[in-house]
Amino acid sequence: MIDCKKINEVNFNNKVAIIRVDFNVPLDKNLNIFDKTRIDNGIKSINHILKNKGKCVIMTHLGRPKGEGFEKKFSLVNILNYLEKKLKIKIPLITDYNNSNFSVDKFLEKNDTILLENLRFYSEEKANNKEFAKILASFADVYVNDAFGTCHRSHASTNAIAKECVESCIGLLIEEELKNINKLLFKNKAPFTAILGGAKVSDKIGVIEKLINVVDNIIIGGAMANTFIKSQGGIIGNSIYEKNKLKVAKKLLKKAKENNVNIFLPIDYVCSNSINQIKDIKICDAYNIPNDLSGYDIGKKSIKAFTNIISQSKTIIWNGPMGVFEVKRFSNGTFKVSESITSATINGAYSLVGGGDSVAAINKSNNKNNISFISTGGGALLELLAKGTLPALRLL
Repeated sequence: MIDCKKINEVNFNNKVAIIRVDFNVPLDKNLNIFDKTRIDNGIKSINHILKNKGKCVIMTHLGRPKGEGFEKKFSLVNILNYLEKKLKIKIPLITDYNNSNFSVDKFLEKNDTILLENLRFYSEEKANNKEFAKILASFADVYVNDAFGTCHRSHASTNAIAKECVESCIGLLIEEELKNINKLLFKNKAPFTAILGGAKVSDKIGVIEKLINVVDNIIIGGAMANTFIKSQGGIIGNSIYEKNKLKVAKKLLKKAKENNVNIFLPIDYVCSNSINQIKDIKICDAYNIPNDLSGYDIGKKSIKAFTNIISQSKTIIWNGPMGVFEVKRFSNGTFKVSESITSATINGAYSLVGGGDSVAAINKSNNKNNISFISTGGGALLELLAKGTLPALRLL
């Protein structure tokens, strides 16, 4: 697993650190934070720098602005009060810093910490613009990357900036991520079960190929399971699948068999004519769905089979829902898997959960304290598992 210079190996005394965090928290329609987890996890490194007599320039993105300037609903003013409350200090929000005339000195004379307005208000951020990265790097002596969830993105604040800073390191959050992923891959106990869901096989090909070499079982749910079922000659009705990945699915099934790894696919599905017709529900055999129906969640037989495997596992990784999780009627499979992982963890298994819907299911069930480790990355977690590194971490 990739090894990087850690934050506790850096002397911050009388130095300014520019720290990339991931405070991309969900906001409600009134622009209030309704899940503060990312800020709560991200402030540990900020506190470490301040405690060690350094000063902080905090940078993050929020949401998906167009990159054409200020947008109220994506402004960091929406998270500023909570951040100040957690750090117990007043923090100036800097709104115009992308110019060569801007200087942080006048702000850092009176403040130990400042917050740069949403990085993605500038198109240069996503473009990984070198000049923008130079401006950001000029604000500090040390660059700290603690935004694991964005480390697979080649953006200015995670990629180009690392080439411009004299000294750089990872923060406490990323250090914890790497430690737990390392434990998962190299210090696991058998039986080791991976649970993968979501829509596309293409998103997880590399991960499945990697996991086949280390796990005992792979449970596949969600729409991606349809591609595997179809590749075996199953009739999946009107369910979505990836036509151009049927051969890949076949190869993965073959490789798993050669490695004595069990791949478990759904036995039955909760089906309907459309996602909106939740009154017209039918339970269908996963390999024989009528042409006018689609599978939107795993059925009771699948739940029983999957949870039985999970209950016997000593190491578990979960990424991706078992069905259309955002629709209550089709969320049962995801919640049952969530409950099963929680029970296995309480009984001594090591569990790692990553990806938005999987983490949301854990949080909604109030089970986050019963999971060994909840990753802050979805795409970043998958890419790290598949490739053993990430673009932003490789530079560090």
